[in-house]
Amino acid sequence: MALAINGPVAAQDLATAEATVRELYDLVTFDVGVHPDWDRARELFIPEAVVVLRSSRDAMTRFTVEEWIQDFVDFIERADVVETGFVERIVRLDAVEFGDIAHVWVLYEAHVPGRDRPPTEGVDSFQLVKEDGAWKISAIMNELPIVAGTLPPSLREIP
Repeated sequence: MALAINGPVAAQDLATAEATVRELYDLVTFDVGVHPDWDRARELFIPEAVVVLRSSRDAMTRFTVEEWIQDFVDFIERADVVETGFVERIVRLDAVEFGDIAHVWVLYEAHVPGRDRPPTEGVDSFQLVKEDGAWKISAIMNELPIVAGTLPPSLREIP
């Protein structure tokens, strides 16, 4: 269940790049009748951030943070997931911080509880920058393993 926290994000809440990314996944996962705290989500990004999502097998769509939020709100309404809730959970994560920049790979599963459709697997690539002691997202890029054909090496299961 996502926590709704009011007020500005404290630097200690976002002390690692991994913590910032996990916070975003917690925010977009919600129970029946609950809406994501979009103000809190906005605080996780730098103002100029970009989100690039796989929109079809042949296309990627680029969003500002506001456009990404609106696209998510449209999905919630279109798919009527306010009646079911929505889950996007981290399966595996690989984070590398270097000075004031970081890269985080995430293998995730997304699904709508109570629906017959199995979870959809995806890979998100996050780029972050440290600002005033807090890690903020500067870019998210998304790919689907079924399109790419495989997972990045750091997200593959160790045999």
